[in-house]
Amino acid sequence: MLNSSELWYPRSTTADGKRLLATRALRGLADGAVSVLLPSYLTAIGFSSLRVGAIVFGTLIGSAALTLWIGLLAHRLGRRRVMLTACALMFATGLGFATVTAFWPLFVVAVVGTLNPSAGDVSLFLPVEQAALAETVAAGDLTAIFSRYNVAGALMGAVGALASALPAIIANRMRWNVVAADRSAFVAYAALALIAATIYWSLTPAVEAEPLAPGTQPLAQSRAIVIRLAALFSLDSFGGGLAIQSLLALWLFRRFHLSIQAAAAFFFVTGLLGAFSQLASSWFVARIGRIRTMAYTHIPANLCLMIAGMMPNVGLALTFLLLRASMSSMDVPARQSYVMAVVPPEERAAAASVTNVPRSLASAFAPLPAGALLDYSLFGWPLILGGACKLVYDALLLMQFRSVRPADELDS
Repeated sequence: MLNSSELWYPRSTTADGKRLLATRALRGLADGAVSVLLPSYLTAIGFSSLRVGAIVFGTLIGSAALTLWIGLLAHRLGRRRVMLTACALMFATGLGFATVTAFWPLFVVAVVGTLNPSAGDVSLFLPVEQAALAETVAAGDLTAIFSRYNVAGALMGAVGALASALPAIIANRMRWNVVAADRSAFVAYAALALIAATIYWSLTPAVEAEPLAPGTQPLAQSRAIVIRLAALFSLDSFGGGLAIQSLLALWLFRRFHLSIQAAAAFFFVTGLLGAFSQLASSWFVARIGRIRTMAYTHIPANLCLMIAGMMPNVGLALTFLLLRASMSSMDVPARQSYVMAVVPPEERAAAASVTNVPRSLASAFAPLPAGALLDYSLFGWPLILGGACKLVYDALLLMQFRSVRPADELDS
């Protein structure tokens, strides 16, 4: 009989795995709050939609560059050391956004920092934490642990989105300046970095990979399949970047005059839907495989995103966005565990980096045209174009990888 712990953690999960789920939850809380608060705060200090898009672009392009560099060097630097360094950078980022208001200095902070404007994880932590997490369970529990990992992040991201309304509520009741109240959220972001660092400090050497032989490349055996996956994932991510959570919030603010409080409640609900839907991922994977799970749950979600962009009123738009949220995240654990399952353990950090960095780069460039579109028209063109890109990705994924199955799927 399963105990209460095993209902959440797969049976083979080590103590390190539980610690990594905790750090993902903390980072989800921080990211969920700032992703909704960021466009409101930047607008309040006088930035146009294009400049908001540029700041979002800066956060994503900087994360992509750092993620690629760290992912390829993690086997030399050590995973625990990399995650502690990322926490230090997260702390500095929070303080930077709390104190800097001029566009170009803030853009520099965005590029070199860890701020995440999306509902998902596109940060420096990602490849190293995922590679470490894959070492904490048996191969058969990979999808299950990644679903819990993403649920922890998404669930706390939903709580963070809801908490993003607190600065405005406090400012109204205490008659404080709203901008000053918003800055307190970035100070809290820095504080969460310190808490995460204490957890990373307690990780054991078991999360580290076996060192590569001298002269061995980080991606030797799995380079071909990793590059093919990275190309496809970048298309999906570009589509997602056109409707990234910060810009989706901006669209709702400007097209329907949604308040920050209403947006916070809405993104809290979408975060909950996205979080709990990922628990179903391992159930689908066990029956139809990872690739089919990724595509078959993604297609209806992308259609809902496109329809939401065409809706004439806020009620219909939010309805289709909620429908999208209930399906759009089911592919995430399947995608992450697929990458970990088709590469050797010693290449996992590099594979996670190389598959995630093109995703970050593609999503980084998308907010610029999306912000420009919103400056000239409040119609939901970013949502429509984003959904169309993601549908093309789904079709190509099925065509190219439906028959490429990891060993654990062949054995089942």
